[in-house]
Amino acid sequence: MAIAPPSLALVALEGRAWLELAGLPLALPALRGAPSGDGHPVMVLPGYLTDDVSTRALRWFLRDRGYHVHGWKCGRNRGPSPETIQALGRRFLALRDRHGDGISLIGWSLGGIYARELARAFPEAIRQVITLASPFRDVTATTVARLASYGIGPRPDPQIDVLTERLRMPLPVPTTSIFSRTDGIVAWQSCLEEAGPQRENVEVRTSHCGMGHHAATLLVIADRLAQPKGTWSPFVPRGWSLLPVLRASV
Repeated sequence: MAIAPPSLALVALEGRAWLELAGLPLALPALRGAPSGDGHPVMVLPGYLTDDVSTRALRWFLRDRGYHVHGWKCGRNRGPSPETIQALGRRFLALRDRHGDGISLIGWSLGGIYARELARAFPEAIRQVITLASPFRDVTATTVARLASYGIGPRPDPQIDVLTERLRMPLPVPTTSIFSRTDGIVAWQSCLEEAGPQRENVEVRTSHCGMGHHAATLLVIADRLAQPKGTWSPFVPRGWSLLPVLRASV
């Protein structure tokens, strides 16, 4: 059964992303208490129609936690064109050649779908995948797809049913999907990973456009990345998560 895109009321609430960014300095005491990592490489992929500027706050935070953090350096994310896919592949392989295996991938929205597909292609090189509001369960359950149905923006893929089936398949690496029920761009149900080993869904209360710089999201990411290599356990809120973080299905 198809999942409906977010309501127009939720779309209207996306403007709060600017308030979420403005409130980030107030959360610095909590962010400084987030766990540090082991310095392993992390690649961050931006959402549709955005570029590395959109993930700057996230990458700054992770560098402060001690990671080797990299943007995708493929310009503006205009969708999965052959040129974009080739550039992303070259970028990932360059980072693998530089650092070796054990790269964590973080993808925001469409960037998360790219991250998941990289993990399918190079599972031996991926430590874990963290997606932020990525509609891998149903890519049509988005405000962008709604506009496309009105003739605005890119046309739907004629092979959408085949694509949907592929994107839903669980990954061979540990996976965390972070989602928000108040997302105005993608339906939160489209972001849910199936229950299974080393797979989880974690809920935060934020907008879609503000998720990548919301303090709650950053704290969940820090917790996930700090797990020792070769180990993985589901997210459990701790004292610092008095911020609006909820554990959802695992």
